[in-house]
Amino acid sequence: MVEKRRTSISWVEDGRVLLRGYRLEELIGRLSFAEAIYLVLRGELPNEAHSRLFEAILVSVVDHGPSPPSTVAAVTVASTGAELNAAVAAGVLAISRYHGGAIEDCMRTLAVCVRQQRESGTSAEQVAEEFVVACRQRHERVAGFGHRLHRTDPRTAQLFALAEELGLAGEYVAQARALEKALARILQRQLPLNADGAIAALLCELGFPPRAANGIFMIARVAGLVAHASEEQEQGTWLRAVVAADYDYVGPPERDLPQ
Repeated sequence: MVEKRRTSISWVEDGRVLLRGYRLEELIGRLSFAEAIYLVLRGELPNEAHSRLFEAILVSVVDHGPSPPSTVAAVTVASTGAELNAAVAAGVLAISRYHGGAIEDCMRTLAVCVRQQRESGTSAEQVAEEFVVACRQRHERVAGFGHRLHRTDPRTAQLFALAEELGLAGEYVAQARALEKALARILQRQLPLNADGAIAALLCELGFPPRAANGIFMIARVAGLVAHASEEQEQGTWLRAVVAADYDYVGPPERDLPQ
């Protein structure tokens, strides 16, 4: 007898849809999209602090201009006259180890460092120093640090400020900050903690496993890919080479959120 497969995520039968055990119709209008994603991935509802931080993480990577590889891929495919789903799929396929994947790699780094802290009783600063020296000897980069555009990533400061406000900036955030300082001392140049690194620390604080990181990045970035691919289709410039430097920004001028 073939053993039946099992799922703990959702179940559908006549007149009933369950999501992690909750009736879906009761979640509609009561959960935000971010809270629903958290529930699907973690299996339980987030508390208010976790909900606010997770939603902020998704917002922080929803889009990053026309230059990221995923956007270039989506826009290039859209310019061939392909359907929207094909263009967005191309963008998603470009999200991998060196684009979005740094979150997972940084989560693994932070997990190793924090575990070493706990087991040896040493400080975050000492662990960071030893880790950076070892990476330099192996000629390895430390994922989550440095950015081709930002000398200081504005998303990092905002995410960490929110985590502090919510009481969720714990040992992983402290370790990420210690690594940033160690890199600056040892390399004699500033490699800022970028959004990938900040998100890695915060996902660790929220208890997400590293294997979920790439998926969370994809979920957030798909909205931006849809927008860029749709815009390309509307412009109707077919079969063109996509170069970020060729773009002019024609959206609204910088503005503040209404109070």
